[in-house]
Amino acid sequence: MPISAVDSISPAWTHMKQQLFKPFRWGQWLRLAVVGLLAGELSSTGSCNFSGANWNKNRHPSEELLSLPAGFPNFDPAKLGKYVGLILLAVFVIFVLYMLLIYVSSVFRFILFDSVLRKHCSIRQGWDRWHSSGRRFFLWRMVFLTASSLAMGVFIGIPLLLAAAAGWLKDPKEHVAPLVLVVFVIVVMVACTVLAMLVVEVFSRDFLVPIMALEDVDFADGWSRFFSIMRGDKGSYVGYLLLKIVMAIGALFVIGIATFLAVFAFLIPVGGAGAAAVLLGKAAGLTWNAATITAGIVAGSLALAVLIYLISLVAVPTYVFFPAYSIYFFASRYPRLDAILHPAPPPVDLPPLPAIALAPYADSAPLASAEPPQPSTAPAPSEGGQSKPESGPSDEPQRADSDESEPIQ
Repeated sequence: MPISAVDSISPAWTHMKQQLFKPFRWGQWLRLAVVGLLAGELSSTGSCNFSGANWNKNRHPSEELLSLPAGFPNFDPAKLGKYVGLILLAVFVIFVLYMLLIYVSSVFRFILFDSVLRKHCSIRQGWDRWHSSGRRFFLWRMVFLTASSLAMGVFIGIPLLLAAAAGWLKDPKEHVAPLVLVVFVIVVMVACTVLAMLVVEVFSRDFLVPIMALEDVDFADGWSRFFSIMRGDKGSYVGYLLLKIVMAIGALFVIGIATFLAVFAFLIPVGGAGAAAVLLGKAAGLTWNAATITAGIVAGSLALAVLIYLISLVAVPTYVFFPAYSIYFFASRYPRLDAILHPAPPPVDLPPLPAIALAPYADSAPLASAEPPQPSTAPAPSEGGQSKPESGPSDEPQRADSDESEPIQ
């Protein structure tokens, strides 16, 4: 029987506690931190949304952006044309790395689902098992990303083209009201598009992935199967989305506090080591050159990677709870998932029946014949000890004949 979104919270919470704390295993915790981070689950809690603070209020934002550390080599923007090739190469490398990250995230989305469903996390076995399903999910994400980009371009570009064709952009002061209307239409359409994208993204993570994993189908068949399951029960899925938003906000608050404490504890020794390295470099007469800049980038990248992984360690309970919440909600509507989540009990092996003990003479005595016993033909003894002839059915006709032949006196 389908359960509501509210009723799915309790079993998901119990599932999370049993997997992470009964018993507590450091190996599983560390692996889940990697799996959840690469699956993109950290973004659902908002733990990485940091905003930089402007410590020098007297500086203009453009000066803050263009200013370089003291001693940093000067850069002439007029020479930027010489580095067009390197810039294009850097853009291409970033694009390839972005595609690779999406592919890895697609595979690890299935690994996370399997790890939570079976309460066991294995990265190597999970990659071998789910890379084909992850590749199909990667194709879906490419289609979704392309369609979303086109939708955003249409909803932003068409109103701007209409405004430009009407001449409103040439003299904005003379067409304030129409331009305000255009901006309002753009904002509304972009907001609706972003909301629709978020809904599709949540549904693809929580419901499309289980169907693709358990039925081994592509994303088109998976969406068709999901729509057939959701038909007639749309209100429950709306409640699921609203409740998940509320819980995500609560998780953001709790995990945010824990993340702040962890980051603060991490930055004290790392920041001290970085400051000491800079002071020692200045004392040794080092300046900013290719070697020192490269060393600084490598050290900063390593520190950032460690910091992100530390945040991921703090967010491990959310990596288990939110997938478990979707699993328990969807399993009550998807029998194939429910069969794995609640397997049938194994058949009970009954003990063999005890052997029936036979009589002592059973081995030596012959078995009785199955035929019924025949009546004895021997004459029964009379009262005087002589045998009395047995009357048979043939005597009656003879006696009757004798009676008929004898005349009546």
